[in-house]
Amino acid sequence: MLKTYYVYIMASKKHGVLYVGMTSDIKRRVYEHRNGLIEGFTRRYFVHRLVYFEMTTDVNAAIAREKQLKRWKRQWKIELIEKDNPDWRDLYDEL
Repeated sequence: MLKTYYVYIMASKKHGVLYVGMTSDIKRRVYEHRNGLIEGFTRRYFVHRLVYFEMTTDVNAAIAREKQLKRWKRQWKIELIEKDNPDWRDLYDEL
């Protein structure tokens, strides 16, 4: 069975602080972010809302996409989020 990798964007609120990450277990990883279990950026800035994610079975593609999104201008990330999630709802419960 192929493993699935996720590239995701978390936000503190609509148009708030953004965080881009990559994982093979999105439910666990977002749970960790939401509950402040990980030291660092997302805990410091209360970045607890999953607002965007995409999936792939290619780990190298996921790593490359994460790096690409991290380099993107903030406005491009906002446009990417709002294309499928204009209300910035938390997608965690839909996983």
